[in-house]
Amino acid sequence: MKTSRNVYNWLSLTGFVLAANSLLLILVLFLISVFSAQSNTYLGLYIYMILPVFLVLGLLLIPLGIVLRIRKRDAPSEGEGVWPIFDMNQKRHRAGLLKISIITLLLLVASAMGSYRAFQYSESVEFCGTLCHKVMEPEFTTYQHSPHARVTCVECHVGEGADWYVKSKMSGLYQVYSVFFKKYSRPIGTPLHNLRPARETCERCHWPEKFYARKLISQRTYLTDSANTEWNASLVMKIGPEFSSMGLAEGIHWHINKNFKIEYAATTTDRESIPWVRMTNLKTGEVKTFMDEENPVAKKTLDTLEIRTMDCMDCHNRPSHLYNSPTAYINSAFVSGKIPKDIPYMKKATMEALKYPFTDMDTALMSISKIITTFYKDEHPDVYAKEVSRVKKAILAVQGEYKLNAFPYMRADASKYLNHIGHLESDGCFRCHSDRHKTAKGETISRSCDLCHTIIAQGPTGNISAGSINEALEFVHPVEIRGKWKTAFCSECHKVLYD
Repeated sequence: MKTSRNVYNWLSLTGFVLAANSLLLILVLFLISVFSAQSNTYLGLYIYMILPVFLVLGLLLIPLGIVLRIRKRDAPSEGEGVWPIFDMNQKRHRAGLLKISIITLLLLVASAMGSYRAFQYSESVEFCGTLCHKVMEPEFTTYQHSPHARVTCVECHVGEGADWYVKSKMSGLYQVYSVFFKKYSRPIGTPLHNLRPARETCERCHWPEKFYARKLISQRTYLTDSANTEWNASLVMKIGPEFSSMGLAEGIHWHINKNFKIEYAATTTDRESIPWVRMTNLKTGEVKTFMDEENPVAKKTLDTLEIRTMDCMDCHNRPSHLYNSPTAYINSAFVSGKIPKDIPYMKKATMEALKYPFTDMDTALMSISKIITTFYKDEHPDVYAKEVSRVKKAILAVQGEYKLNAFPYMRADASKYLNHIGHLESDGCFRCHSDRHKTAKGETISRSCDLCHTIIAQGPTGNISAGSINEALEFVHPVEIRGKWKTAFCSECHKVLYD
Protein backbone atom coordinates (compact mmCIF):
# COMPACT_ATOMS: atom_id res chain seq x y z
CA MET A 1 0.00 0.00 0.00
CA LYS A 2 1.44 3.30 -1.04
CA THR A 3 1.69 5.90 1.71
CA SER A 4 1.60 9.65 1.13
CA ARG A 5 4.88 11.45 1.69
CA ASN A 6 3.00 13.89 3.90
CA VAL A 7 2.94 11.22 6.62
CA TYR A 8 6.71 11.43 6.95
CA ASN A 9 6.96 14.19 9.54
CA TRP A 10 7.99 14.08 13.17
CA LEU A 11 4.52 14.82 14.56
CA SER A 12 2.74 12.12 12.52
CA LEU A 13 5.47 9.56 13.13
CA THR A 14 5.36 10.28 16.87
CA GLY A 15 1.57 9.84 16.79
CA PHE A 16 1.91 6.57 14.85
CA VAL A 17 4.45 5.14 17.33
CA LEU A 18 2.33 6.26 20.29
CA ALA A 19 -0.89 4.80 18.84
CA ALA A 20 0.74 1.54 17.72
CA ASN A 21 2.41 0.92 21.08
CA SER A 22 -0.76 1.80 23.00
CA LEU A 23 -2.82 -0.58 20.85
CA LEU A 24 -0.26 -3.35 21.25
CA LEU A 25 -0.19 -2.90 25.05
CA ILE A 26 -4.00 -2.88 25.20
CA LEU A 27 -4.15 -6.17 23.27
CA VAL A 28 -1.43 -7.80 25.38
CA LEU A 29 -2.94 -6.70 28.68
CA PHE A 30 -6.40 -7.71 27.52
CA LEU A 31 -5.16 -11.23 26.71
CA ILE A 32 -3.44 -11.40 30.10
CA SER A 33 -6.68 -10.39 31.84
CA VAL A 34 -8.67 -13.01 29.85
CA PHE A 35 -6.35 -15.88 30.66
CA SER A 36 -5.40 -14.78 34.19
CA ALA A 37 -6.86 -16.87 37.00
CA GLN A 38 -7.27 -13.83 39.26
CA SER A 39 -8.82 -10.45 38.61
CA ASN A 40 -6.48 -7.46 38.66
CA THR A 41 -7.88 -3.97 39.18
CA TYR A 42 -4.88 -2.21 37.70
CA LEU A 43 -5.07 -4.20 34.44
CA GLY A 44 -8.59 -2.86 33.94
CA LEU A 45 -7.43 0.65 34.77
CA TYR A 46 -4.73 0.55 32.06
CA ILE A 47 -6.79 -1.36 29.46
CA TYR A 48 -9.95 0.73 29.60
CA MET A 49 -8.87 4.12 30.89
CA ILE A 50 -5.20 5.06 30.68
CA LEU A 51 -3.93 3.44 27.46
CA PRO A 52 -6.98 4.43 25.34
CA VAL A 53 -6.18 8.08 26.10
CA PHE A 54 -2.69 7.67 24.61
CA LEU A 55 -4.11 5.70 21.68
CA VAL A 56 -6.54 8.51 20.80
CA LEU A 57 -3.84 11.14 21.32
CA GLY A 58 -1.54 9.27 18.91
CA LEU A 59 -4.29 8.95 16.30
CA LEU A 60 -4.99 12.68 16.52
CA LEU A 61 -1.33 13.54 16.08
CA ILE A 62 -1.12 11.66 12.74
CA PRO A 63 -3.61 13.81 10.75
CA LEU A 64 -2.49 16.93 12.61
CA GLY A 65 1.08 16.35 11.40
CA ILE A 66 -0.14 15.78 7.84
CA VAL A 67 -2.17 18.99 7.80
CA LEU A 68 0.70 21.05 9.21
CA ARG A 69 3.07 19.50 6.65
CA ILE A 70 0.76 20.35 3.74
CA ARG A 71 0.18 23.89 5.01
CA LYS A 72 3.91 24.43 5.37
CA ARG A 73 4.72 22.96 1.93
CA ASP A 74 1.93 24.67 0.04
CA ALA A 75 1.93 27.98 1.84
CA PRO A 76 -0.48 30.18 -0.21
CA SER A 77 0.50 33.45 -1.69
CA GLU A 78 -1.31 36.59 -0.63
CA GLY A 79 -5.01 36.48 -1.46
CA GLU A 80 -5.15 32.69 -2.09
CA GLY A 81 -7.25 30.26 -0.04
CA VAL A 82 -5.63 28.32 2.78
CA TRP A 83 -7.81 25.17 2.68
CA PRO A 84 -6.67 22.12 0.66
CA ILE A 85 -8.71 21.30 -2.46
CA PHE A 86 -10.55 17.96 -2.46
CA ASP A 87 -11.65 16.71 -5.90
CA MET A 88 -13.76 13.55 -6.15
CA ASN A 89 -12.96 13.31 -9.85
CA GLN A 90 -9.39 12.35 -8.96
CA LYS A 91 -8.78 8.68 -8.24
CA ARG A 92 -6.18 9.49 -5.56
CA HIS A 93 -8.64 11.66 -3.63
CA ARG A 94 -11.39 9.03 -3.81
CA ALA A 95 -9.02 6.35 -2.55
CA GLY A 96 -7.92 8.61 0.29
CA LEU A 97 -11.53 9.25 1.29
CA LEU A 98 -12.27 5.52 1.29
CA LYS A 99 -9.29 4.78 3.52
CA ILE A 100 -10.22 7.55 5.93
CA SER A 101 -13.86 6.37 6.03
CA ILE A 102 -12.93 2.75 6.76
CA ILE A 103 -10.40 3.72 9.44
CA THR A 104 -12.88 6.18 11.00
CA LEU A 105 -15.64 3.56 11.06
CA LEU A 106 -13.36 1.00 12.70
CA LEU A 107 -12.20 3.56 15.26
CA LEU A 108 -15.78 4.61 16.04
CA VAL A 109 -16.84 1.00 16.64
CA ALA A 110 -13.75 0.29 18.76
CA SER A 111 -14.16 3.54 20.64
CA ALA A 112 -17.86 2.88 21.34
CA MET A 113 -17.07 -0.61 22.67
CA GLY A 114 -14.12 0.67 24.67
CA SER A 115 -16.09 3.58 26.10
CA TYR A 116 -18.92 1.31 27.18
CA ARG A 117 -16.46 -1.13 28.77
CA ALA A 118 -14.73 1.77 30.51
CA PHE A 119 -18.12 2.94 31.81
CA GLN A 120 -18.90 -0.58 33.09
CA TYR A 121 -15.48 -0.87 34.69
CA SER A 122 -15.71 2.51 36.44
CA GLU A 123 -19.08 1.43 37.87
CA SER A 124 -17.82 -1.94 39.15
CA VAL A 125 -17.31 -2.91 42.78
CA GLU A 126 -13.73 -3.91 41.94
CA PHE A 127 -12.98 -0.40 40.69
CA CYS A 128 -14.58 1.32 43.69
CA GLY A 129 -13.13 -0.95 46.34
CA THR A 130 -9.66 -1.99 45.25
CA LEU A 131 -8.21 0.74 43.04
CA CYS A 132 -7.24 2.97 45.99
CA HIS A 133 -6.39 -0.04 48.13
CA LYS A 134 -5.22 1.49 51.40
CA VAL A 135 -7.73 4.31 51.43
CA MET A 136 -10.78 2.20 50.55
CA GLU A 137 -9.75 -1.00 52.31
CA PRO A 138 -11.95 -0.35 55.39
CA GLU A 139 -15.05 0.41 53.32
CA PHE A 140 -14.46 -2.45 50.89
CA THR A 141 -13.81 -5.04 53.62
CA THR A 142 -16.83 -4.09 55.71
CA TYR A 143 -18.98 -3.94 52.56
CA GLN A 144 -18.05 -7.53 51.65
CA HIS A 145 -19.40 -8.74 55.01
CA SER A 146 -22.56 -6.63 55.00
CA PRO A 147 -26.17 -7.50 54.11
CA HIS A 148 -25.65 -5.46 50.91
CA ALA A 149 -22.60 -7.38 49.68
CA ARG A 150 -24.41 -8.25 46.43
CA VAL A 151 -25.56 -4.69 45.82
CA THR A 152 -23.04 -2.75 43.74
CA CYS A 153 -21.54 0.41 45.19
CA VAL A 154 -23.02 2.67 42.50
CA GLU A 155 -26.58 1.53 43.18
CA CYS A 156 -26.42 3.37 46.52
CA HIS A 157 -23.72 5.98 45.95
CA VAL A 158 -24.87 7.06 42.49
CA GLY A 159 -28.25 5.61 41.58
CA GLU A 160 -29.99 6.01 38.25
CA GLY A 161 -29.80 8.94 35.83
CA ALA A 162 -27.13 10.80 33.91
CA ASP A 163 -27.07 13.83 36.24
CA TRP A 164 -25.92 11.85 39.28
CA TYR A 165 -23.52 9.85 37.13
CA VAL A 166 -21.83 13.08 36.03
CA LYS A 167 -21.80 14.38 39.63
CA SER A 168 -20.18 11.18 40.85
CA LYS A 169 -17.45 11.33 38.20
CA MET A 170 -16.72 14.98 38.99
CA SER A 171 -16.50 14.08 42.66
CA GLY A 172 -14.29 11.14 41.73
CA LEU A 173 -11.74 13.45 40.10
CA TYR A 174 -11.15 15.18 43.42
CA GLN A 175 -10.93 11.80 45.15
CA VAL A 176 -8.22 10.70 42.70
CA TYR A 177 -6.36 13.94 43.38
CA SER A 178 -6.70 13.35 47.14
CA VAL A 179 -5.24 9.87 46.87
CA PHE A 180 -2.30 10.85 44.65
CA PHE A 181 -1.33 13.80 46.85
CA LYS A 182 -2.38 12.21 50.18
CA LYS A 183 -4.97 14.88 50.91
CA TYR A 184 -7.54 12.42 52.25
CA SER A 185 -8.53 12.40 55.91
CA ARG A 186 -7.99 9.43 58.18
CA PRO A 187 -10.60 8.16 58.79
CA ILE A 188 -12.71 9.36 55.87
CA GLY A 189 -15.25 11.79 57.28
CA THR A 190 -18.91 10.86 57.58
CA PRO A 191 -21.76 11.40 57.03
CA LEU A 192 -21.36 12.03 53.30
CA HIS A 193 -23.18 15.31 52.84
CA ASN A 194 -23.39 15.03 49.03
CA LEU A 195 -24.96 11.57 49.09
CA ARG A 196 -28.06 11.11 46.97
CA PRO A 197 -31.33 11.20 48.99
CA ALA A 198 -32.18 7.78 50.43
CA ARG A 199 -35.65 7.79 48.90
CA GLU A 200 -34.06 7.78 45.44
CA THR A 201 -31.78 4.83 46.25
CA CYS A 202 -32.73 2.78 49.34
CA GLU A 203 -36.44 2.84 48.56
CA ARG A 204 -35.97 1.29 45.14
CA CYS A 205 -35.72 -1.99 47.08
CA HIS A 206 -36.98 -1.13 50.57
CA TRP A 207 -40.21 0.75 49.99
CA PRO A 208 -42.20 1.99 53.05
CA GLU A 209 -45.36 0.08 52.15
CA LYS A 210 -43.51 -3.17 53.02
CA PHE A 211 -42.10 -2.13 56.39
CA TYR A 212 -44.97 -3.49 58.45
CA ALA A 213 -44.00 -6.81 60.04
CA ARG A 214 -42.55 -7.04 63.52
CA LYS A 215 -39.33 -9.00 63.95
CA LEU A 216 -38.00 -11.37 66.59
CA ILE A 217 -34.34 -10.85 67.49
CA SER A 218 -32.39 -13.20 69.74
CA GLN A 219 -29.04 -12.09 71.11
CA ARG A 220 -26.39 -13.82 73.19
CA THR A 221 -23.58 -11.98 74.94
CA TYR A 222 -20.81 -13.18 77.22
CA LEU A 223 -19.68 -11.79 80.56
CA THR A 224 -16.05 -11.35 81.60
CA ASP A 225 -16.20 -13.81 84.51
CA SER A 226 -14.31 -17.10 84.72
CA ALA A 227 -17.11 -19.07 83.05
CA ASN A 228 -17.67 -16.57 80.21
CA THR A 229 -21.30 -16.67 81.32
CA GLU A 230 -23.81 -16.60 78.47
CA TRP A 231 -26.55 -13.98 78.75
CA ASN A 232 -29.55 -14.30 76.46
CA ALA A 233 -32.14 -11.79 75.36
CA SER A 234 -35.04 -12.16 72.92
CA LEU A 235 -36.85 -9.04 71.76
CA VAL A 236 -39.80 -8.38 69.51
CA MET A 237 -38.78 -5.35 67.46
CA LYS A 238 -41.73 -3.12 66.63
CA ILE A 239 -40.60 -2.34 63.11
CA GLY A 240 -44.25 -1.83 62.22
CA PRO A 241 -47.61 -2.07 64.00
CA GLU A 242 -49.08 -5.20 65.55
CA PHE A 243 -51.22 -5.79 62.47
CA SER A 244 -49.73 -5.13 59.03
CA SER A 245 -53.03 -3.82 57.66
CA MET A 246 -52.58 -0.75 59.90
CA GLY A 247 -49.78 0.43 57.59
CA LEU A 248 -47.28 2.86 59.11
CA ALA A 249 -49.61 4.01 61.85
CA GLU A 250 -47.06 3.04 64.52
CA GLY A 251 -43.75 1.27 65.03
CA ILE A 252 -40.17 2.26 64.33
CA HIS A 253 -40.71 2.96 60.64
CA TRP A 254 -43.44 5.43 61.50
CA HIS A 255 -40.67 8.02 61.23
CA ILE A 256 -40.93 7.84 57.42
CA ASN A 257 -44.73 7.87 57.32
CA LYS A 258 -45.62 9.97 54.29
CA ASN A 259 -48.31 11.75 56.28
CA PHE A 260 -45.70 13.26 58.58
CA LYS A 261 -42.54 15.24 58.11
CA ILE A 262 -39.78 14.93 60.71
CA GLU A 263 -37.04 17.56 60.63
CA TYR A 264 -34.10 18.13 62.91
CA ALA A 265 -31.03 20.30 63.40
CA ALA A 266 -27.69 18.91 64.60
CA THR A 267 -24.98 21.00 66.24
CA THR A 268 -22.19 18.57 65.27
CA THR A 269 -21.11 17.39 61.82
CA ASP A 270 -21.53 13.73 62.82
CA ARG A 271 -25.19 14.42 63.76
CA GLU A 272 -24.66 12.96 67.22
CA SER A 273 -26.03 16.00 69.03
CA ILE A 274 -29.60 16.91 68.02
CA PRO A 275 -31.07 19.69 70.17
CA TRP A 276 -34.03 20.63 67.92
CA VAL A 277 -36.75 18.49 66.32
CA ARG A 278 -39.88 19.51 64.43
CA MET A 279 -42.80 17.22 63.53
CA THR A 280 -45.37 18.34 60.96
CA ASN A 281 -48.65 16.51 60.36
CA LEU A 282 -49.06 16.97 56.62
CA LYS A 283 -52.77 16.08 56.77
CA THR A 284 -53.86 18.43 59.52
CA GLY A 285 -51.06 21.00 59.34
CA GLU A 286 -50.29 20.60 63.06
CA VAL A 287 -46.66 21.43 63.94
CA LYS A 288 -44.81 20.42 67.11
CA THR A 289 -41.33 21.70 67.90
CA PHE A 290 -39.20 19.91 70.48
CA MET A 291 -36.15 21.45 72.14
CA ASP A 292 -33.56 19.66 74.28
CA GLU A 293 -34.04 21.42 77.62
CA GLU A 294 -30.56 20.45 78.81
CA ASN A 295 -28.84 21.63 75.62
CA PRO A 296 -31.06 24.37 74.20
CA VAL A 297 -30.03 26.19 71.05
CA ALA A 298 -30.69 29.90 70.54
CA LYS A 299 -32.79 30.96 67.54
CA LYS A 300 -29.84 32.92 66.15
CA THR A 301 -27.73 29.78 66.23
CA LEU A 302 -30.56 27.62 64.88
CA ASP A 303 -30.81 29.88 61.82
CA THR A 304 -27.22 28.94 60.92
CA LEU A 305 -27.78 25.16 61.20
CA GLU A 306 -28.89 22.81 58.44
CA ILE A 307 -32.52 21.77 58.87
CA ARG A 308 -32.52 18.17 57.66
CA THR A 309 -35.59 16.11 56.80
CA MET A 310 -35.28 12.69 58.41
CA ASP A 311 -34.79 9.71 56.09
CA CYS A 312 -33.47 6.12 56.19
CA MET A 313 -29.83 7.17 56.63
CA ASP A 314 -30.47 8.98 59.92
CA CYS A 315 -30.90 5.62 61.64
CA HIS A 316 -29.45 3.16 59.10
CA ASN A 317 -26.23 5.15 58.81
CA ARG A 318 -24.06 2.02 58.44
CA PRO A 319 -26.15 -0.12 56.06
CA SER A 320 -23.23 -1.48 54.04
CA HIS A 321 -20.10 -0.51 55.97
CA LEU A 322 -20.70 -1.77 59.50
CA TYR A 323 -17.73 -1.60 61.85
CA ASN A 324 -18.51 -3.91 64.75
CA SER A 325 -17.13 -3.09 68.16
CA PRO A 326 -14.75 -5.53 69.89
CA THR A 327 -17.57 -6.56 72.23
CA ALA A 328 -19.91 -7.27 69.32
CA TYR A 329 -17.52 -9.26 67.13
CA ILE A 330 -16.07 -11.25 70.02
CA ASN A 331 -19.59 -12.19 71.21
CA SER A 332 -20.39 -13.25 67.66
CA ALA A 333 -17.20 -15.34 67.47
CA PHE A 334 -18.15 -17.09 70.72
CA VAL A 335 -21.63 -17.88 69.42
CA SER A 336 -20.32 -19.22 66.09
CA GLY A 337 -17.67 -21.34 67.82
CA LYS A 338 -14.67 -19.57 66.30
CA ILE A 339 -13.44 -18.84 69.83
CA PRO A 340 -13.76 -21.66 72.41
CA LYS A 341 -16.15 -20.40 75.08
CA ASP A 342 -15.21 -23.02 77.66
CA ILE A 343 -11.68 -21.67 78.23
CA PRO A 344 -11.88 -19.78 81.55
CA TYR A 345 -11.65 -15.98 81.34
CA MET A 346 -11.42 -15.98 77.55
CA LYS A 347 -13.88 -13.07 77.18
CA LYS A 348 -11.90 -11.01 79.69
CA ALA A 349 -8.58 -11.83 77.97
CA THR A 350 -9.87 -10.77 74.54
CA MET A 351 -11.32 -7.53 75.89
CA GLU A 352 -7.96 -6.73 77.48
CA ALA A 353 -6.21 -7.26 74.16
CA LEU A 354 -8.66 -5.14 72.16
CA LYS A 355 -8.93 -2.06 74.34
CA TYR A 356 -5.87 -0.31 72.88
CA PRO A 357 -5.54 1.72 69.67
CA PHE A 358 -2.88 0.54 67.24
CA THR A 359 -0.99 2.42 64.53
CA ASP A 360 -0.60 -0.41 62.01
CA MET A 361 -2.02 -3.86 61.39
CA ASP A 362 1.19 -5.83 62.05
CA THR A 363 1.63 -4.19 65.46
CA ALA A 364 -2.03 -4.84 66.27
CA LEU A 365 -1.87 -8.55 65.45
CA MET A 366 1.38 -9.05 67.38
CA SER A 367 0.03 -7.12 70.38
CA ILE A 368 -3.22 -9.11 70.46
CA SER A 369 -1.24 -12.34 70.57
CA LYS A 370 1.18 -11.05 73.19
CA ILE A 371 -1.49 -9.57 75.50
CA ILE A 372 -3.69 -12.69 75.52
CA THR A 373 -0.70 -15.01 75.99
CA THR A 374 0.72 -12.85 78.80
CA PHE A 375 -2.71 -12.64 80.46
CA TYR A 376 -2.89 -16.42 80.80
CA LYS A 377 0.79 -16.96 81.61
CA ASP A 378 0.81 -14.34 84.37
CA GLU A 379 -2.70 -14.58 85.85
CA HIS A 380 -3.86 -18.12 85.01
CA PRO A 381 -0.79 -20.28 84.32
CA ASP A 382 -2.66 -23.48 85.13
CA VAL A 383 -5.26 -22.71 82.44
CA TYR A 384 -2.54 -21.85 79.92
CA ALA A 385 -0.62 -25.06 80.58
CA LYS A 386 -3.76 -27.10 80.02
CA GLU A 387 -5.26 -25.16 77.09
CA VAL A 388 -2.22 -23.75 75.27
CA SER A 389 -3.22 -25.09 71.83
CA ARG A 390 -6.80 -23.87 72.14
CA VAL A 391 -5.64 -20.48 73.41
CA LYS A 392 -3.50 -20.16 70.29
CA LYS A 393 -6.51 -21.10 68.17
CA ALA A 394 -8.55 -18.44 69.95
CA ILE A 395 -5.82 -15.84 69.30
CA LEU A 396 -5.96 -16.56 65.55
CA ALA A 397 -9.75 -16.14 65.61
CA VAL A 398 -9.52 -12.83 67.48
CA GLN A 399 -6.93 -11.57 65.00
CA GLY A 400 -9.16 -12.61 62.11
CA GLU A 401 -12.18 -10.76 63.53
CA TYR A 402 -10.04 -7.69 64.24
CA LYS A 403 -8.89 -7.54 60.60
CA LEU A 404 -12.53 -7.44 59.46
CA ASN A 405 -13.51 -4.57 61.72
CA ALA A 406 -10.50 -2.36 62.49
CA PHE A 407 -8.06 -0.68 60.11
CA PRO A 408 -5.22 1.10 61.94
CA TYR A 409 -3.69 2.83 58.89
CA MET A 410 -6.95 4.66 58.15
CA ARG A 411 -7.80 4.95 61.88
CA ALA A 412 -11.15 3.39 61.02
CA ASP A 413 -13.05 1.32 63.57
CA ALA A 414 -16.27 1.27 65.58
CA SER A 415 -15.15 4.20 67.74
CA LYS A 416 -14.93 6.46 64.67
CA TYR A 417 -17.96 5.14 62.78
CA LEU A 418 -20.80 4.92 65.28
CA ASN A 419 -23.91 2.94 64.42
CA HIS A 420 -27.18 4.79 65.06
CA ILE A 421 -29.37 1.68 65.04
CA GLY A 422 -30.38 1.12 68.65
CA HIS A 423 -28.84 2.95 71.57
CA LEU A 424 -26.18 0.73 73.12
CA GLU A 425 -22.78 1.90 71.85
CA SER A 426 -23.93 5.28 70.60
CA ASP A 427 -26.82 7.52 71.61
CA GLY A 428 -28.60 6.42 68.43
CA CYS A 429 -32.33 6.61 69.12
CA PHE A 430 -31.66 8.57 72.31
CA ARG A 431 -30.38 11.51 70.27
CA CYS A 432 -34.04 12.49 70.04
CA HIS A 433 -35.87 9.96 72.26
CA SER A 434 -34.33 11.32 75.44
CA ASP A 435 -37.28 12.56 77.56
CA ARG A 436 -35.37 15.88 77.42
CA HIS A 437 -36.78 17.07 74.09
CA LYS A 438 -39.93 18.99 74.97
CA THR A 439 -42.48 21.25 73.34
CA ALA A 440 -43.56 24.55 74.90
CA LYS A 441 -46.56 22.65 76.32
CA GLY A 442 -44.32 20.05 77.97
CA GLU A 443 -44.90 17.17 75.55
CA THR A 444 -41.78 15.02 75.27
CA ILE A 445 -40.18 12.60 72.82
CA SER A 446 -40.34 9.54 75.04
CA ARG A 447 -37.39 7.21 75.71
CA SER A 448 -39.63 4.36 76.87
CA CYS A 449 -38.13 0.98 75.90
CA ASP A 450 -41.55 -0.38 74.90
CA LEU A 451 -41.88 2.14 72.08
CA CYS A 452 -39.54 0.13 69.88
CA HIS A 453 -39.33 -3.35 71.38
CA THR A 454 -40.56 -5.70 74.06
CA ILE A 455 -38.34 -8.18 75.90
CA ILE A 456 -39.95 -11.64 75.89
CA ALA A 457 -37.02 -13.65 77.30
CA GLN A 458 -33.77 -12.87 79.12
CA GLY A 459 -31.25 -14.34 81.48
CA PRO A 460 -28.26 -16.69 81.68
CA THR A 461 -28.29 -19.97 79.77
CA GLY A 462 -30.09 -22.57 81.87
CA ASN A 463 -32.05 -19.98 83.84
CA ILE A 464 -33.87 -17.86 81.25
CA SER A 465 -36.99 -15.93 82.27
CA ALA A 466 -39.64 -15.94 79.56
CA GLY A 467 -42.98 -14.24 79.00
CA SER A 468 -45.65 -14.51 76.33
CA ILE A 469 -45.33 -12.90 72.92
CA ASN A 470 -47.52 -9.99 74.06
CA GLU A 471 -46.04 -9.69 77.56
CA ALA A 472 -43.08 -7.36 78.05
CA LEU A 473 -40.54 -8.27 80.71
CA GLU A 474 -38.75 -5.50 82.58
CA PHE A 475 -35.14 -5.28 81.49
CA VAL A 476 -32.60 -6.93 83.79
CA HIS A 477 -28.99 -5.79 83.39
CA PRO A 478 -26.56 -8.78 83.25
CA VAL A 479 -24.38 -7.06 85.87
CA GLU A 480 -25.85 -5.30 88.89
CA ILE A 481 -25.62 -1.52 88.36
CA ARG A 482 -28.33 -0.48 90.86
CA GLY A 483 -30.86 0.60 88.25
CA LYS A 484 -28.57 3.14 86.61
CA TRP A 485 -29.82 2.02 83.19
CA LYS A 486 -33.19 3.68 83.98
CA THR A 487 -31.69 7.17 84.16
CA ALA A 488 -28.44 7.06 82.16
CA PHE A 489 -27.90 6.40 78.48
CA CYS A 490 -26.43 2.97 77.67
CA SER A 491 -23.62 4.58 75.70
CA GLU A 492 -22.25 6.22 78.84
CA CYS A 493 -20.80 2.80 79.70
CA HIS A 494 -20.92 0.89 76.42
CA LYS A 495 -19.56 3.50 74.00
CA VAL A 496 -16.50 2.18 72.16
CA LEU A 497 -13.42 3.82 73.62
CA TYR A 498 -9.74 2.89 73.59
CA ASP A 499 -7.22 3.43 76.38
